[in-house]
Amino acid sequence: MKNKNKVCTFCVMDYTDSDIYFSESGRCNHCRSLTLKLCNDKNLSFNNLIYNLKSSSKDSFYDCILGVSGGVDSCYTAVLLKTYGINPLLVHIDNGWNTDLAYSNIKNISKKLKFDLEIVKLNSDEFYEIQKAFLKSNIIDVELPTDLAIQAVLHKKAVEHNIKNIVSGGNYTTEGILPLKWGYHPYKDMKLYKYIVKKYSNKPLKDTPTFGFKDEFYFKFIKRIKTVYPLNIVNYNREIAIKTLCENYNWINYDGKHKESIYTDFIQSYLLPTKWNVDYRKANYSSLICHNQLKRNEALVNLLSKPYSETTVLDQKNLISQKLSISLNELDEIIEQKGLDYTFFPNNKKKIHFFYTFYRMLKK
Repeated sequence: MKNKNKVCTFCVMDYTDSDIYFSESGRCNHCRSLTLKLCNDKNLSFNNLIYNLKSSSKDSFYDCILGVSGGVDSCYTAVLLKTYGINPLLVHIDNGWNTDLAYSNIKNISKKLKFDLEIVKLNSDEFYEIQKAFLKSNIIDVELPTDLAIQAVLHKKAVEHNIKNIVSGGNYTTEGILPLKWGYHPYKDMKLYKYIVKKYSNKPLKDTPTFGFKDEFYFKFIKRIKTVYPLNIVNYNREIAIKTLCENYNWINYDGKHKESIYTDFIQSYLLPTKWNVDYRKANYSSLICHNQLKRNEALVNLLSKPYSETTVLDQKNLISQKLSISLNELDEIIEQKGLDYTFFPNNKKKIHFFYTFYRMLKK
């Protein structure tokens, strides 16, 4: 019988992920798997990445596209590209939930590094309706509309500017651990997406960009656009990155991960822990522990406190109620309802699994 209070002896993951399992020494599958990934990536060469970015951009003014949120990972990636003489087009997707600090950090980075910046603003009326539909559905993948819009915009901008590489600030250091039960990771599922929008919304999709697995096939194999992750190749230290950004680029630190978005902060800090008992800090801390950038005891102490502030959540609820045209009572009722995963909805998981299996075979 499982001990529901058991915590990994190396990181801080526990049975809030129902798929977790432990070795005889008490280490979980997540930190062991991440360690293996890190060993494999030691063979990658950052110099080769820089060479490929330059050599594939001969027909474009820009060497690559970099999506920037205003957070530490994407902003530091911009600094890294500048250091090695890469000229990216910075692209920010504005879904209506940016903090003022996020706007300031994005503009300061662009100005200081002398990089061109394009801000793509989504149709807020339609996008808010889609976000409300996902809230009402009670699916754990509440952020799916934003995830797909980001991918769609970045790939379309790459085609527009004849760019062959999209650079991402995604990294194993802070995001190397992400349990499958905490989200539907074959997320480019337009069957599921359209079903939720149609069932829980009265507005048809017109302007909001989306990105299904068929789109990914088109951009990867027809347009030959790749996504690369430089922070996984260099020795990325998040604290050093924050210090570099603050001291040299007028960048101001946030109090936590993904705090540049009011909505994402609400989802990850409050809704997921409250509705699904999913505390993303456990995955974030565990990733940092695996990179020797956080002590396990320190992480355990931090986890004793709530991941949210009651005052902040109240302000966020009021703003969400206003923007999504939903009453506070209805919002609270949604939060109290049972949380669901993708298996409760029509989906294309089998087709998506086949696509990625085929894609991995082609890469070998």
